[in-house]
Amino acid sequence: MTWIETIEVAAATGRLKKSYGAALGRAGRVAGIVRAMSQMPAVLDASMGLYQRVMFAKTGLARHQRELIAVVVSRVNDCHY
Repeated sequence: MTWIETIEVAAATGRLKKSYGAALGRAGRVAGIVRAMSQMPAVLDASMGLYQRVMFAKTGLARHQRELIAVVVSRVNDCHY
């Protein structure tokens, strides 16, 4: 049980509903990290925009290298995301 009050997918409206729809389209579900930002849809959208720009950049590291770095950092931080 989280201590952050989140908005469930079925209760989402407006901008949040659109953001949740995008998450469902990408991953088939709305992950907890996305729901954790549900009270502030503008922050959620900015966070996802940054993530997508970093992970899908055409220059620098390959996508699999970026994913590997994310996995290692998450593991070091004991974060299951």
